[in-house]
Amino acid sequence: MTTTTDARESLPLPPGNFGLPLIGETVSFLRDRNFVNKRQKKYGQIFKTHIMGRPTIFMTGAEANRFILSSHMDRFSWREGWPDTFKELLGESLFLQEGAEHQRNRKLLMPAFHGKALGNYLSVMERITQNYLQKWERLGSFVWFPQFKQLTFEIASFLLIGSEPGEQTAQLSQWFTELTDGFFTVPLRWPWTTYGRALRARDRLLAHIEKAVLHRQQEPAQDALGLLVQSRDEEGNGLSMQELKVQALLMLFAGHETTTSMLTSFCMALAQHPDVWTRARAEQQKLVGNGSLTIEQIKQMTYLEQVLREVERLYPPVGGGFRCAIEPFEFNGYYVPKGWQITYRIPETHQDSRIFSQPEQFDPDRFSPERAEHKKQEFSLVGFGGGPRICLGIAFAQMEMKIVAAHLLRNYTWELLPEQNLSLDAVPMLHPRDGLRVNFRRI
Repeated sequence: MTTTTDARESLPLPPGNFGLPLIGETVSFLRDRNFVNKRQKKYGQIFKTHIMGRPTIFMTGAEANRFILSSHMDRFSWREGWPDTFKELLGESLFLQEGAEHQRNRKLLMPAFHGKALGNYLSVMERITQNYLQKWERLGSFVWFPQFKQLTFEIASFLLIGSEPGEQTAQLSQWFTELTDGFFTVPLRWPWTTYGRALRARDRLLAHIEKAVLHRQQEPAQDALGLLVQSRDEEGNGLSMQELKVQALLMLFAGHETTTSMLTSFCMALAQHPDVWTRARAEQQKLVGNGSLTIEQIKQMTYLEQVLREVERLYPPVGGGFRCAIEPFEFNGYYVPKGWQITYRIPETHQDSRIFSQPEQFDPDRFSPERAEHKKQEFSLVGFGGGPRICLGIAFAQMEMKIVAAHLLRNYTWELLPEQNLSLDAVPMLHPRDGLRVNFRRI
C-alpha cells in the first residue's frame, strides 16, 4: 500500500466506462444479470462505472471482500453507500447505522437471534412449515417462489413481531412485496408509481409494527420484538418507539427475503441433481426418521449443510453490498477518490476458479471436511456478508432452511414442470423468472 497522498493520487483510476450522461450504465446494471461478469472479463477485478446517479467502483474477489468488510472497513460508510431508495424505505435501522450507534443496537438485537431464543423458535418454525407442506400437497401443482415467500414471511412475522397467521399475514406479505419493488426503481412519488406504492406500503407496515410494539410494552413476550422492547444497554436505556419500528421493519425484511430465494434455489437444484437429492434424503432418514426435529439433530445434518452452502455459493440471493469511500484509497495499484460509491460482489467471488474447482458445477462435496474449498481463502463465501457486520440473523436463517429442507426431504417429492423459464432474475432477490412451477406430492 502506498502511504503518501501525492503518490496515491498519481495512480490511475480503475479502467471502465461511465456510460451515458446522467443515467450512466444504470439501465444495464438493473436489467443484465451478467453486467459485472462482462466488465470483469474486460477490465479485471476492479473497474469503474456510473450507476444510480453516482460514479461507482466495482471490486470483486475474496481479497476485495476482506478489504471492504474487514481490514479497511473504517474507510467506508454504509449509510452513504446505499442508494437513497434503501435509506428512505428501510429507515435509520441497523442496516445503515455506523460506529457506536451500530454497535449498541446490534448488541441489543443479538439476543433475539442466537442461543436460547433460537431453541424457542424451533417448534413454531416446524409447525408453520408442516401447515404449508400439507397445503402444497393438496394443491399438487403450483408456483413455488411466491409460496416460499408466504411461508418464510409467516414464520418471520409470527416469531419477530407476533403476527398471527391468516389474512393479516397475507396482507403484510403483499405490502412487503410492494416495499421491496421500490428498492431499485426511479423514486417518483406519485401514488400510482412503483416507488409511490413502496412508500405507502412502508407506512402501512410501520403503523402495524407500532401497534405490535405497544402491545409488547403492555404484555411482555419472548418473540424477537418482545426481547427487543425489553432490551437495555449498559446505561439502562432502551430503544425509542421510532427505533423499535425501523429495527422491526429491518428484521422482517432480512428475516424472509433471502431464505425465500435460497429455498427456491435449493428445490430447483435438487430436482436437477438427483444424486444430491438421494444423498440428502438418506441422511434425513438415518438421522431423524419421522419425529419432530431437535436442535441436536439439526446440528448433525452435515450433508444438508453442505448442500445449503453450495446453494448459497451458486445462487446467492443478493449480488453484493454498497459502500461509500469516506477517504481516498489505493487498491491493487488503482486510485479511488473520496465520495465514490463502492460495491463488493458476491456471485463473481463465488465463481472464482482459483478457489472453487469447476465453479459452474453444483457440487456440495466442495464443502466436505476433506475438500473445504471455501477455507482456501477468507471471505470467499459471503452470501451472508462477512467480518464484524456479518448478517445478524444468519443462525436464524440457517435453522429455518434446515427445518424446511429436512421435512421436504423426509416426506415429499417434486418435479419441475416443462416449458418454464428457469433463467434467474436478480432483482430484488435472485429467483427463477417463472417462479419455479412444480408438481408436488407426498412420497
